Amino acid sequence: MTSAPLMPGSATEAHLLLVEDDEVIRNTVRMLLERYGFTVSTAADGLSGLELFRERQPDLLLLDVMLPELDGIGLCRRIRELSLAPILMMSARGDALDVVSGLEAGADDYVVKPCESAVLVARIRSLLRRASFTPSPAIGSDDAATLNFGDLTIDTRGMEVHRAGQLLALTPTELRMLLEFAASPGVVLERRTLLSRVWDHAWHGDTRVVDLHVQRLRTKIGAERIETVRGFGYKLRR
Repeated sequence: MTSAPLMPGSATEAHLLLVEDDEVIRNTVRMLLERYGFTVSTAADGLSGLELFRERQPDLLLLDVMLPELDGIGLCRRIRELSLAPILMMSARGDALDVVSGLEAGADDYVVKPCESAVLVARIRSLLRRASFTPSPAIGSDDAATLNFGDLTIDTRGMEVHRAGQLLALTPTELRMLLEFAASPGVVLERRTLLSRVWDHAWHGDTRVVDLHVQRLRTKIGAERIETVRGFGYKLRR
């Protein structure tokens, strides 16, 4: 990881699990994150990472794509069967296939190695904020604590979403995105707007992460519920 002028913030109790087979990178990233106040567990292969996850239940996972025993994509899928914990994928190549495969497997975001420490820490903090997100008063007021869109019901107080009475398992990122749509039903939200509001990406982020999450959200709430406005973005149908 390359250095950047970002000073460590106050210590945090967040526990991270880093799964990286390159020992130099693994130790470098671990020391960097510990410097910023995180508790970090590490594993050198996918199967060990899965075992550590089950044992320690970390708040967030950083997974390399290329791992022995069980690769990062497979590990991400296994984790998603067990948990909605935030997952940040790390790709050495930034290959489009790696990015798409990771996001389709359930990852919330990705970085390309090597990356600046400021970018890595900012992405981690953003994911942790999203996981502990509470809606603004405008979304969760007494008059609008429950929002209904067809067979979709959003409880902004309990942070639960039901479709036809059945509770949906949404990741923090998917829930945050849905709440953004629900706050402005019928209004087109551009990809850059969603990237800024949901992922906190002040830098030039890749809008593919938005498209892949919209696809994942559609499979859960109904493909017809989110409409694509070609050339602009997406909107939630009333």
